[in-house]
Amino acid sequence: MALKKKSGPRIVYSCYSNVNKEGEQFISDHVLGYIFSGASELYVNGRNYVFHEGEFRFLRKNQLAKFAKRPPKGGEFKTISVIMDRDTLRSVAEDLKLQATGPYTGEPAMVLKPASLLRNYLSSLSPYIDNAGDTGEMLTKLKVKEAVMILLQTNPELKDALFDFSEPGKIDLEGYMNEHYRFNVDLNRFAYLTGRSLATFKRDFEKVFHTSPNRWLQQKRLNDAWYLIKEKGWRTSDVYMEVGFKDFSHFSFAFKKAYGIAPSKIRQPTF
Repeated sequence: MALKKKSGPRIVYSCYSNVNKEGEQFISDHVLGYIFSGASELYVNGRNYVFHEGEFRFLRKNQLAKFAKRPPKGGEFKTISVIMDRDTLRSVAEDLKLQATGPYTGEPAMVLKPASLLRNYLSSLSPYIDNAGDTGEMLTKLKVKEAVMILLQTNPELKDALFDFSEPGKIDLEGYMNEHYRFNVDLNRFAYLTGRSLATFKRDFEKVFHTSPNRWLQQKRLNDAWYLIKEKGWRTSDVYMEVGFKDFSHFSFAFKKAYGIAPSKIRQPTF
């Protein structure tokens, strides 16, 4: 049932200027991050989180998230992320004889207190900034292990998140889909995150919603698009990605087929 995704320990430095960047992502591994400049907004599990310049953050794995990265006026958005992959975490767990003692019940995203251990660790990551990631694989693995050790010491409550190696458990399908239907991911991903095989996901879905997943997803997204254009005055070019369509041509075709009118022809409200 697991989605196989090849990944390893990574330390990623990002820097760009003048343009806000928005999108969505699947957070497949735990992440320790730091924002050097700018701000980052994250929408996950029905909540908005805002991270500011000078803050450390922790993001839990197996989350669908919408993000907005905002450079400061006239400046650059700069951040570094330490990706803690499963194999590295298993290695630490085996070395220290540690395991999760129960399900993690904390936030999916959180600001970490700026402990001196974290600040000293951040200073040691300068080669990943100066060399844009051209650092040896062995050293990267050691630095990721170090990040895990520091988190265990500064935020021991994260142990149950870091060392939980189980696949997502079976959860309430109706609640999850009503919260996440705007994410543009395939059915395999939805099945995995709700703790099901694809066949079981489709079967359970039809029992709950009395229609197929693809039909339900398209209608929910089109309903939202109609509301945003007709009632809120959104531009059609801004709507399609917001509600979960991959490209504008597919959105426009589906919209016209459902409502008999092109989205660009809808009379918008006057404010």
